[in-house]
Amino acid sequence: MRSMTNSFLVATQFLTRLPVSPKEDFSADALASSTAFFPVVGLLVGAGGCLLRWILLPHTNASIVAVAILIYLVVVTGGLHEDALADAADGFGGGFSRERVLEIMRDSRIGSFGAIAIGLGLLSRFVLLSDLSANRFISYFIAAHVLSRWSALPLASLLPAARPEDGQGRRIAQSVSASSFLLGTILCAGIVIFLLKWRALYLVVATIAVIAATGAFYRHRIGGITGDCLGATNQLAEVAVYFMGVILR
Repeated sequence: MRSMTNSFLVATQFLTRLPVSPKEDFSADALASSTAFFPVVGLLVGAGGCLLRWILLPHTNASIVAVAILIYLVVVTGGLHEDALADAADGFGGGFSRERVLEIMRDSRIGSFGAIAIGLGLLSRFVLLSDLSANRFISYFIAAHVLSRWSALPLASLLPAARPEDGQGRRIAQSVSASSFLLGTILCAGIVIFLLKWRALYLVVATIAVIAATGAFYRHRIGGITGDCLGATNQLAEVAVYFMGVILR
């Protein structure tokens, strides 16, 4: 039980800016083990967004609430996934060789491709959040954050690290144990099915499609994954789930 609690705290510390303190050091093994609780962190982040919506919606309209939720998401995660999406867009958009793509991803500066990716990502989420069914907003919103965090598990399980040196991708690439993958998948499926019943199937299929498409792209272009690749897929999966929510109503 203590080990599982520590893994949850490590996952929370890695994915958010929440003030938590794991009992053990933040090591590569600890991070790989913590991936099982990525969907639970998604549940926690999603619940915070729903609470914010519950507070604000009686006093303003859905568009303003959507903006507030996006600000909340950036603050609570420290812009982790947005930064990853920007770095991945700059790397794949501006680099032609594998080495050049990885070099650009390392650059802390945001280029034109990165700025465009962040802008389109925020715009897409704003439009979709504003149009989600009010009756099922909570279910789709939480499911999006659970599934998008889960997307790191199959990518990290199936693809090697693109860089030989240490990095976030290197810490978990092909280091996620079968038990961590299984536990994370069970937690993810349990939460999403509980929230949406049969509709969960469509969201899972959409998420897997994003994972398969991006994973194949990463493998082809750079031979594996980096931390930025995981964050970029996270963002795309979140958008895909919102999109399915708008279609399904």
